[in-house]
Amino acid sequence: MSIVVTGATGALGRLAVEELLRRTAPDDIVALARDRAKAAGLAARGVRIESADYGRPETLDGLFAAGDRVLFISGNEAGQRLTQHRAVIDAAREAGVGLLAYTSVLGGPAATFSIAEEHIATEQALLASGVPYCLLRNGWYNENYTGALATTLKIGAVVGSAGEGRVASAARRDYAEAAAVVLTGSSHDNTVYELSGDTAWTMAEYAAEVSRQTGRQIPYNDLPHDAYVALMIEAGVPALGARMVADADAGIARGELAATPGDLSRLLGRPTTPIAESIAEALKQLPA
Repeated sequence: MSIVVTGATGALGRLAVEELLRRTAPDDIVALARDRAKAAGLAARGVRIESADYGRPETLDGLFAAGDRVLFISGNEAGQRLTQHRAVIDAAREAGVGLLAYTSVLGGPAATFSIAEEHIATEQALLASGVPYCLLRNGWYNENYTGALATTLKIGAVVGSAGEGRVASAARRDYAEAAAVVLTGSSHDNTVYELSGDTAWTMAEYAAEVSRQTGRQIPYNDLPHDAYVALMIEAGVPALGARMVADADAGIARGELAATPGDLSRLLGRPTTPIAESIAEALKQLPA
């Protein structure tokens, strides 16, 4: 039996492999990646590397084995994900994997923003497959916001369309660690975890924290949905991506990413990473 991580060279996948390496032997881990070269560092540490592409189902043949525990990280090609995800589920079912842990979205079927649609459909396909599952319904990452700090400081404002809605975010490494806990633990079969940060914050509060840590006055500029979409497109964001981001902000305004049920901190055995800590870490990475 192996622990298999799909999308292992992505931001979440690489962190998940790192967390697994803290808990189990490298030769127990299989990292799947579209580009093997990007996984060279993991291979050098004894992790088995296999090529796999969600969009090419034939590359999944023979990668899973009976009893394997699989971290199934959702794809990033909007509009293509359900077809791709079904290919992974089919391969897992045919191999008889012991657990398929899928990174879904906070709230599952209760989420109404467009990013959630393919996650909800994937959950339905996974439940119908009969494969032992664990739904890791991830909330937003702190890095969704701190990753844009350079732009925030350049324009002198946090910009969005979330109104006074709250976001219960956590650091990406928190979600990766929780996944590793599930994959190396027991009693997680056929379970659902609503994973989010311990504290929900507003965009205005985020801007205030950035202001505090930088010593600059950084306001939150809340824009109407269409104006926010237009601004992102003007900045070079593809139209589909811009609409999905703005639609997620509308979901935040409706309270759909504010839940703090505590599942993430319970899996971790510690508090989740506060947004202020992630802001501080991100600021250290910026050029002086």
